[in-house]
Amino acid sequence: MKLEEILIPKVQEAVKNLYGVEITPAQVQFQKTRAEFEGDITLVVFPFVKAARKAPAMVAQEVGEALCGGLVEKFNAVQGFLNLSIAQSYWVEQLQEVAQNESFGQLKRDTKGEEKPLMMVEYSSPNTNKPLHLGHVRNNLLGYSIAKIQEANGWNVVKTNIVNDRGIHICKSMLAWQKFGNGETPESSGKKGDHLIGDYYVRFDKEYKAQIKELMAQGIDEETAKKEAPLIKEAQAMLVKWEQNDPEVRALWQKMNEWVYAGFDETYKQMGVGFDKIYYESDTYLVGKGEVERGLAKGDFYRREDGSVWADLAQNGLDEKLLLRADGTSVYMTQDIGTAKLRFEDYPIDKMVYVVGNEQEYHFKVLSILLDRLGFPFGKELVHFSYGMVELPNGKMKSREGTVVDADDLMAQMIADAKEISKDKVNTLPDITEEEANEIARVVGLGALKYFILKVDPRKNMLFNPEESIDFNGNTGPFIQYTYARIQSVLRKAGDEAMRQLGDEAMRLEEKELALIQRLVDYPAAVRQAGDEFSPAVIANYAYALACDFNSFYHDHSILNEADADKRALRLVLAQTVAKVIKSAMSLLGIEVPNRM
Repeated sequence: MKLEEILIPKVQEAVKNLYGVEITPAQVQFQKTRAEFEGDITLVVFPFVKAARKAPAMVAQEVGEALCGGLVEKFNAVQGFLNLSIAQSYWVEQLQEVAQNESFGQLKRDTKGEEKPLMMVEYSSPNTNKPLHLGHVRNNLLGYSIAKIQEANGWNVVKTNIVNDRGIHICKSMLAWQKFGNGETPESSGKKGDHLIGDYYVRFDKEYKAQIKELMAQGIDEETAKKEAPLIKEAQAMLVKWEQNDPEVRALWQKMNEWVYAGFDETYKQMGVGFDKIYYESDTYLVGKGEVERGLAKGDFYRREDGSVWADLAQNGLDEKLLLRADGTSVYMTQDIGTAKLRFEDYPIDKMVYVVGNEQEYHFKVLSILLDRLGFPFGKELVHFSYGMVELPNGKMKSREGTVVDADDLMAQMIADAKEISKDKVNTLPDITEEEANEIARVVGLGALKYFILKVDPRKNMLFNPEESIDFNGNTGPFIQYTYARIQSVLRKAGDEAMRQLGDEAMRLEEKELALIQRLVDYPAAVRQAGDEFSPAVIANYAYALACDFNSFYHDHSILNEADADKRALRLVLAQTVAKVIKSAMSLLGIEVPNRM
């Protein structure tokens, strides 16, 4: 039972006995004791002052005296705040409960006998004209971690992806391969399929810019040149053919997309993320077009003279939004309308969460309005989890110019760096094989990448620094992983002794032992906060604080060389439990922890 739950009835009883007043549980307010005061938890006594008809400091003193004894070891009153020091036997009991609870941190949701509510989390959303890059890495890591955290908070979570596999950008890659590819394939080139197609997207941009430059040299202004360049006209014509189900265009599209999907699967596997359901824009855009046509017939939208369809959002304080182009082709908004409809037909979704960068805030604001206007009850309930961009020391990434940080290259480099940095430590491990050394490098390298990205408040822009991320000191993934591996080493040396249960005897705790137990007890609150705020950073920073507390304790106190058997048993249980919670917290971030480092 939580400390607050134990104390509330005791406070109610004390106030009734002292002042003859019955108070509700809601009137009993606790907060964390400020660092400058002694105590484990603070009771706010201001809600009782009026009934007591005494000064706040006097009320705090009297309530403290009434509570003191048993659970409350001692107290100090500061104005209207009562700082309570809890008996150490309570904390030993808490340690035992945490140690024995295999699902500690997994919060149960009160469903009154019904099934758990369902949350769908969409993330990744790649385009099939290029490989995943650093921006996708942050998106995937955030989406996967949010899904894990919400599962820990009692939701049934469906992880989903929408693949943008059609549109003008796809046609650009297709056209470039058709013109300049000479039949090149992933097998003939030795490249992953997504990388191969990405090269042709860059090639299109290069040739397109050359044509624009040539037209401008003939005296045509830049805007006109961009529209009249032969390549862009051919790409637009190819898109129209695709939407008309032209067999040749569709066959090329199918072949090139299969190359890309195979490449994506490799990247997702290495990244350690996955999906329960994948939707494809090529399947959903027609549903979206149908809904736009329905809205047009109802008068929700209007058609311009050129044939394009628009939504007038003036009544919502916004401008107009294009839904169908003049040639009848759809836009992203059309696809998202269709995808939303299909998802809510496929699943009994209670909450739909889109993990998409903050540059798309306007898009999702409009999507919510349009779905509501079309009569879908879920329109207003959509959640856009808006996160900041990953910035580089040399500026923003541009896929069409080939200036991106490729996800595959980044992960490979992180693993290589981890292997180089940790080789002196790893080589000291007894009986280490090359296979195990490589596995440790993989776990540490990817852990460094994931933790560095997830420890930052997701709503903020961030600068990715690979060197800083893989440091074995400071607020990094490797530091926390090393703490876990250190504990495993202690437990291996302890052997069977590590399995000993604590007795019921009262035991005085050292200051750092007590601090470590209290940190462990805070884990469920961190999980709940991370779920409420959709913030993996809360879990990351909790894991770091726990690792710091353990290392501080370990520096000052022996475990295996402790002469007192009961104290040694307590410290072994404490170490085991810290390791268990570190592993749990890191798993919510999608990070593995090695048994040896």
